[in-house]
Amino acid sequence: MSAPAVSVQGVSFSYDGPPILDNVNLEIERGEFLGLVGPNGGGKSTLLKILLGLLKPDKGRVALFGQPVQQGRAAVGYVPQHVQLDRHFPVNVLQTVLLGRLGKHSRWLGFDAREKDLAWAAMRETGVTDLHDRALHTLSGGQFQRVLIARALVGEPDMLLLDEPTSNIDLRREEDIFDVLKRLNQTITIVVVSHDIGFISQYVNRVACLNRTLVCHETAAISGKTIEQLYGAPVHMIQHSH
Repeated sequence: MSAPAVSVQGVSFSYDGPPILDNVNLEIERGEFLGLVGPNGGGKSTLLKILLGLLKPDKGRVALFGQPVQQGRAAVGYVPQHVQLDRHFPVNVLQTVLLGRLGKHSRWLGFDAREKDLAWAAMRETGVTDLHDRALHTLSGGQFQRVLIARALVGEPDMLLLDEPTSNIDLRREEDIFDVLKRLNQTITIVVVSHDIGFISQYVNRVACLNRTLVCHETAAISGKTIEQLYGAPVHMIQHSH
């Protein structure tokens, strides 16, 4: 039997103060589409950084595809919420997508034909092939986000981690991006951080509610009361319709 994509066992973490994560347990099966939700400061981004090996938990164990994080993260593609990328830097969309191959190849002089084929395939998956020669600063927010997803895909991951991929994007573009993620989920595991519980429930299989500790629910079991308990205050669930 294959190991789960993610195994988090008894993980606790603090930044030299009160605990940010307290005895968190989570298993994500291969092929799952999981939404990670919770209030600001609840530990969502911290948990992602632990999964990526950027932070080490104070307690507990983490494995990716049955391997320690430092080995297993090679199979993970990451789309951060805040990208440290100057959109006026003179690179086009194709060149930006190819940056996702850095660390995957050993060539000193450019990318080989296979890597360029992978970049074109990733752009087809995300619907940005027609933008291949466009400068980044000419793209809309939704277009730029799909380019970032393509950049993560070109590394041939078995799992994508996305931190608020549709923040500051209008509803129509948000739907476009989640439609892309739903298609990708046919072949890879998807974990997405989001605040919009009502929207992502149309796409994900399961919701992990994180506010220092973690509770998982099938999407059908999510209710206003559940979310109110998570956030510690009344929260209105908004049902989006296509």
